[in-house]
Amino acid sequence: MFAQNTEQYRDISDNLMKKHFILGYGSLINSRSRAVTGRTGEVIPVKVTGFKRYWSVMSPDFGMSSVAVVAQEDAACNGVLVEVPAEELPSFDQREAGYQRVEIPAERMHTYCGRELPEGQIWIYQANTIVNPTPVCPIALSYADVILAGCFEHGETFAYEFLEQTYGWHHPLVNDRQQPRYPRVQPELHEEIDKLNTMVAKVAKLSNDELSLSYQVLISSSVSHSGSDQ
Repeated sequence: MFAQNTEQYRDISDNLMKKHFILGYGSLINSRSRAVTGRTGEVIPVKVTGFKRYWSVMSPDFGMSSVAVVAQEDAACNGVLVEVPAEELPSFDQREAGYQRVEIPAERMHTYCGRELPEGQIWIYQANTIVNPTPVCPIALSYADVILAGCFEHGETFAYEFLEQTYGWHHPLVNDRQQPRYPRVQPELHEEIDKLNTMVAKVAKLSNDELSLSYQVLISSSVSHSGSDQ
């Protein structure tokens, strides 16, 4: 019994000492969005092979679709490799409820900068099946904006590749910026709205008037509310 317990403690200790990385391919690309969930460390932009990214109904409780990957040998998508302390993994598992966290070999990763990958376990949250977006659970711009803003942290080319390597843009899509469905919405992205709209216009069938609706109402309401509380 003592030997068995010693072995268990050793396994736990080894897991805590080992570096863990999550391959973020959606909102986890965005540094501010990651910070809402837990502490993270080094971030490396990468392309992963063997996975295809789609829009899929993963968050029906929020009335929106999210991006999800499924295993597919001849596919690839971009993302960021994020170092996550072992004790923070349960928080990210909770955030990604509905997905399955699976380990992937480093050989599937290719960095944008040509640097060597750090040693450690690499995880990705994948879906078992893809459920196409619907009018009830459409693609929501409040969510897409967060992803694209995260992509811009790694350059415009990285953002374009996200658009090109994500499938299902032809499904229902709504501009919900004034009534956001996404729980981790970033209304401060109003300041980047022209840049975001230029990207969204390449894949979304929305008129200029529809795209022009921004987060300004939220910001104004927040300022007004803060003033009344003081």
